[in-house]
Amino acid sequence: MEGIINVLKPPGMTSSDVVVWMRKVLKTNKIGHTGTLDPGVAGVLPLCVGKGTRLAEYITEQGKAYLAEVTFGVTTDTQDAFGKEVHLTKPDLNESDLERVIPNFLGKLLQTPPMYSSVRKEGKHLYEYARQGLSIERSPREVFIYSIKLVKWYEGEFPRAILDIECSKGTYIRTISHDLGQAVGCGAHMSNLLRVRSGPFKIRESWTLEEIEDAVHESTYSFLLPLTAGIDLPRVFLSAARANAFRHGLPTKRELVRISNLEPRTSNLVQVIENEELIGIGVWRGEDLFPHKVLG
Repeated sequence: MEGIINVLKPPGMTSSDVVVWMRKVLKTNKIGHTGTLDPGVAGVLPLCVGKGTRLAEYITEQGKAYLAEVTFGVTTDTQDAFGKEVHLTKPDLNESDLERVIPNFLGKLLQTPPMYSSVRKEGKHLYEYARQGLSIERSPREVFIYSIKLVKWYEGEFPRAILDIECSKGTYIRTISHDLGQAVGCGAHMSNLLRVRSGPFKIRESWTLEEIEDAVHESTYSFLLPLTAGIDLPRVFLSAARANAFRHGLPTKRELVRISNLEPRTSNLVQVIENEELIGIGVWRGEDLFPHKVLG
């Protein structure tokens, strides 16, 4: 069994919990997720099965999209609703105040991982230090925010905003929420979060755990997508002879391949296809296609 599953992770489970659950349902151990969602967060969590696990690094690298609820006037030690309240103020804030600062958060940013995160430092997760009351020096990481759109504004004692955020991998939405609060002068925290897209996987096409379990009981596996569905990269098609050469680490001239998906890309990576089957990831070096990862 191999492929990709677009899972709708429920709140209350860790990403690892979902993997363990799926291993039992599918009766296979070769399953991995493609980017951690915090336990309290719901949304799209692509899982790789069989040979698909070798593609996890490429799927993880792809962009993400979220719907985030931000509550202004309340800050917490975790920057989300699960932490302890550390500051409370009734803000004099309106919708236009937020819209004025949003452009400052677009494009390339340096973001410091929050202490309550799974980032490792000297062999331990940052949240392990945080639970001991320690604050560890962290290096800022470069992330990219493609767009932030204000979807809905709620007036009140503590105003709330629903934001549609598209960003690069590794972006902490709760840190953006916290920093937006600092920018408007009253503080804020992320009060809710839903991941609506991970790479090409969208929430409207995702499967709940119950739907997957029911499908397996009925011996239908329509939730299991082909490996080619998991990576938003151009595709090149090789003949049997050139595919065999690819598997043995040999390059292929550009004129000997058929190419599709010719959109401009910042990466030279491509999916390599033989007879509609993904056999690996290739990389262009000049006019030659070299193997980057061979699947089979």
